[in-house]
Amino acid sequence: MNRFKTHSSHWGAFSGRYENGGLEIRPHPGDPHPSPLLGNIPAIAHSPMRVRQPAIRRGWLEGTPDHAQNRGADDYVEVSWPRAADLVAKELQRVYGSFGPEAVFGGSYGWSSAGRFHHAQSQIHRFLNVLGGYVSSVNTYSSGAAMVILPHVLGPYDHFDRKSVTWDAIERSSELVVAFGGMAIKNTDVHGGGISAHIVRQKLNGASARGARLVLISPLKDDFPAELNAQWLAIIPGTDVALMLGVAHALVSEGLHDRGFLDNYTIGYERFEDYLLGRTDGVEKSPEWASHICRIGVETIRDLARTMAGARTLITVSHSLQRADHGEQPVWMGVVLAAMLGQMGLDGGGYAYSLGALGNIGKGQLGVPLPTPLASSKILWRISFPSRVSPTCSSIQATYSTITARRCVIPTYASSIGREATRSITIRISTGCGRPSRNRRPSSSMRRPGPRRRVMRTSCCRRRPRSSVTISVRRTAIR
Repeated sequence: MNRFKTHSSHWGAFSGRYENGGLEIRPHPGDPHPSPLLGNIPAIAHSPMRVRQPAIRRGWLEGTPDHAQNRGADDYVEVSWPRAADLVAKELQRVYGSFGPEAVFGGSYGWSSAGRFHHAQSQIHRFLNVLGGYVSSVNTYSSGAAMVILPHVLGPYDHFDRKSVTWDAIERSSELVVAFGGMAIKNTDVHGGGISAHIVRQKLNGASARGARLVLISPLKDDFPAELNAQWLAIIPGTDVALMLGVAHALVSEGLHDRGFLDNYTIGYERFEDYLLGRTDGVEKSPEWASHICRIGVETIRDLARTMAGARTLITVSHSLQRADHGEQPVWMGVVLAAMLGQMGLDGGGYAYSLGALGNIGKGQLGVPLPTPLASSKILWRISFPSRVSPTCSSIQATYSTITARRCVIPTYASSIGREATRSITIRISTGCGRPSRNRRPSSSMRRPGPRRRVMRTSCCRRRPRSSVTISVRRTAIR
């Protein structure tokens, strides 16, 4: 009898064996909520929908003169793997030889299999680089608008994409989760690198049992499991920004916004408030104004604003909202609304982009959670260096902070510096100017055989010792 062998997929870890002409699988025993998608694996092995060998469009394969005009109308012809490889090789030689690398598109990004070694994008890029290069893509179809706007208003995209707030923090501390665009729990069954433990349903049930409320702003009521008893606001699709503006107006008109946080950790709020209150265009973005656009009640909007201001609130914005014209607006406005509540950096509160789009990082799942960010991604600090350190010739790195001594700018996060006015950090520092030294010959032990000798270029900084020093930083302004 064949033994079960462990494996991983986008939708979870499992064990499988081939027995009696069929594939049998078992979910990983440590997974609290195995994905039902695992059930597709045995059937897909012999599915009529499976592509079993290479197939090429008939018009291109047979050289039909008008095949380009009829693309999509002709059928596919299956060929052997050796013939497919030969055809692709000849076509690459033709294109590279006639037009150069700029005529070869290297693909966008792929989900071919779990893990990184078999990552389709990485492998095709390595292959095309050997041939001379290629035209690459920028960002992704999934979050193209968010990847552009977030670095301008918060900081590095990777710090905020499903990582700024963990599911553990939601279970532990969130009192209100407001999901703009929905947060389909079924999506969390999947992750590009595989998932060994599906924890989202468990964490949300734990938060609900503790008394946390969930508000679902989506056309689909079943984005949250029924047992969570989420409040469902079925606004007109595409009007999420109008609803956020109506909530923001209610916060200001009732004095519920955190002006201290806005003054200390943000820039540009005054200009936004002028727009919100109609000082710039004569149109107040009031709950009445938003109600007419979103088609939900005025008091519903006001009650939502009051509840958000009175609880530890997490605002989430889905991938779906930014997959449209002006898709950066809901992502950006979600940040503004969270900043007005003043809960950026608080456990289980603040802002999260695309939470629930994929299986997410949580304690004991995929890795150590990243720190929760503050509202401002860059804070100007005054740095006091020890006398033996030259700030003009130093590059300093600290956990969750990178200090460029010449500019004294620190992208900082709540878990590393927080809201304190002063802070001392012990870091490792490399002193030196970073100027390259003159070329020198390598030692005999490093030389390669043969008539050619390698010449090493070194930096004077590399030859100086590294040491741990303590510096003091003091916040002087927000940028």
